[in-house]
Amino acid sequence: MKTMHSTVKPTRVRFQVLFLIFVNVVINYMDRSNLAVAASEIDKEFSFTPVQLGLIFSAFSWTYLAFQIPGGILVNRFSPRILYAFSLIAWSLTTVMQGFARGFGTLFGLRMATGAFEAPAFPINNRVVSNWFPDNERASAIAVYTSGQFLGLAFLMPVLSMIQLEVGWKGLFVVTGLIGIAWGVVWYIFYRDPMDHKRVNEAELQHIESGGGLLDRQAAKAKSAFRWDDLREVLSYRKLWGIYIGQFAVNSTLWFFLTWFPKYLVDYRGLDFIKSGYWASIPYLAAFTGILCSGFLSDYLVKKGVSAAKARKRPIIIGLIVSSVILGANYVDTPGLIIFFMSLSFFGVGFASITWIFVSTLAPKHLINLTGGVFNFIGQLAGIIVPIVIGFLASGGSFAPALVFVAVLGLVGAGSYLFLVGNVERIKTKETHGTLAEL
Repeated sequence: MKTMHSTVKPTRVRFQVLFLIFVNVVINYMDRSNLAVAASEIDKEFSFTPVQLGLIFSAFSWTYLAFQIPGGILVNRFSPRILYAFSLIAWSLTTVMQGFARGFGTLFGLRMATGAFEAPAFPINNRVVSNWFPDNERASAIAVYTSGQFLGLAFLMPVLSMIQLEVGWKGLFVVTGLIGIAWGVVWYIFYRDPMDHKRVNEAELQHIESGGGLLDRQAAKAKSAFRWDDLREVLSYRKLWGIYIGQFAVNSTLWFFLTWFPKYLVDYRGLDFIKSGYWASIPYLAAFTGILCSGFLSDYLVKKGVSAAKARKRPIIIGLIVSSVILGANYVDTPGLIIFFMSLSFFGVGFASITWIFVSTLAPKHLINLTGGVFNFIGQLAGIIVPIVIGFLASGGSFAPALVFVAVLGLVGAGSYLFLVGNVERIKTKETHGTLAEL
């Protein structure tokens, strides 16, 4: 490694890369949630039952889930520049096609296609941040890009509602899909890995690498082959199961907001469509605030010498407990109080959403991408289970049992971090430390 003169300041290219990921996440969640905005109008046109609508809401996650582990393998095999561009453009094309759906079957199938093409997105995000950021900046970086799902939707909910009023629910899918196609081209033009980026200097590379960033100069171009033993290994540790279950819990509340929430406000709480768009934006702003507070607080505590167990785990545990206050909406009737409980709950989800930091922190170094795929796979089970269960629970005309269900899952997630994760330290394996770690 070259020795840099102390006066040479590191470039800050990693923050430009972080902005690109942030926009990717905004578009990713825009194309997940546009169906929630369009749901009431689609329901009017096709007369879906609550159970059918729950199945359509879950369709995205069936394939998103199925392709998580293959997606993790693809992330090992292809550069983020190529794989992310392909993924963005492909899922955006299927979004455009949703505007031409003719009924339950075609809409269900196209949502499944969208989920399949979005599957590599978050494993790529984790790989990019692990490569570009040192350990003591990583929670903040994860918080920033994850906040894109909340900040984007906070502002997009009313915008998407107005787009639908102007061009209808079919036009809504076309417009959002075209935006994603254009951004896929932008990503391909501007993104490069650290060792390939012309604007990054040696001082920034040293800053990343010396701080624990996974910048392997000799293996920058290496491709690692998939082994079934690796999959068995990432499924064998109690610590990892703690974060897998926790991710399922975080995603459970998130998927309520991504699917049923606008319809809950309109059809179960009597708000008109336009007002529901503005009311729905408030919880997303609360979640955005939560994720930024959690990420920056966590990194601040680490820099001050606080143990990782306290700095990383406690925000997640607290956030998951707070998310369970969604139950309070069952006991109030005014829009302001309903939104208060929803916003406090979603703030908790945001506060708990630095969970990806544990993939980088706990997983064996050579299995980080695969661990990320399994982590997202189990987390995305919530995207299948929660919308369908809510559909059944709400089919009797009351939404109260559905909110009880979501609240309980939040408490289960908090318990998984309390009792399963244990000490926050990287798992050592034969390949990384000579002996296999104990459970």
